[in-house]
Amino acid sequence: MNIAILDGYTINPGDLSWDPMREFCELTCYDRTPEDKLVERMKDLDGIFVSKCQITSDIMDACPKLKFISVTATGYDNVDTMAAKERGIAVANNPAYSTEAVAQHAFSLILELTNHIGDYDLSTKAGDWYSCQDFCYNHKPLSLLDGKTLGIVGYGNIGKKVAHIGEAFGMKVNIYSRDAKATQESDILTLHCPLTDENRKFINKDFISGMKDGAILINTARGGLIDADDVAAALRSGKLSGAGIDVLDTEPPVKPDPLIETPNCIVTPHIAWMPKETRQKVIDMSTANLKSFVSGGKLNRIV
Repeated sequence: MNIAILDGYTINPGDLSWDPMREFCELTCYDRTPEDKLVERMKDLDGIFVSKCQITSDIMDACPKLKFISVTATGYDNVDTMAAKERGIAVANNPAYSTEAVAQHAFSLILELTNHIGDYDLSTKAGDWYSCQDFCYNHKPLSLLDGKTLGIVGYGNIGKKVAHIGEAFGMKVNIYSRDAKATQESDILTLHCPLTDENRKFINKDFISGMKDGAILINTARGGLIDADDVAAALRSGKLSGAGIDVLDTEPPVKPDPLIETPNCIVTPHIAWMPKETRQKVIDMSTANLKSFVSGGKLNRIV
């Protein structure tokens, strides 16, 4: 089989190896593929590995040899799966590869917003502790997680892992899908659901108005779940005391982005999934998907 990785740089910037895949195919690796190069690179391929490139029905029609698409992620909204099914193209993904990493990052954001480690480090490096009259100082209030309420929207693998960590901190866990009051009662609300047409921008001013005053919002799921302007307004007014955001609706963002420009909002560049160990899982699972397809199997098949 003639296979290409279309946008592999974020998964493997050079610290890992794609070589295990070569046992099952002739492999070409591209760090990135711009939209206007997709057909040129795909037209003679039997299969592709793709992360974020949009694989539409028109692209499929222009690449009649294509028989296999493996998404190097869990979400596959960048592939027209209905069109693939109609054309007999197999589509697979990598389910649950980043569960532990995303849960860890969600709590990294939570802890930064409650303990302000980065701010205190910058303060001491600026000399504030040298000039302090006491053995310690408190220029930004700290907040204890024990006894707080953690609301979780989306109770799949990641949501369950986050709940487990929250309970270890002594938090009360509210599952949004089970408890209509989870929004009003939660000190921290964290999103772990897929993005659909039905829930796009459901975290908006109306939703936020029902949240607890001074609550914290965490989003490591999909940027399109929130209305960025409404969240930024809630942060400025104090309705939300802070937000930790790893995903934006447009990536990379277009300047000025309302969340990046809001002081009490921590924004990381979609890195929750990115530990080296997790990226190795992506390569291992992708290789397994290819091996299964070549041998007639349906491992991690969507269609």
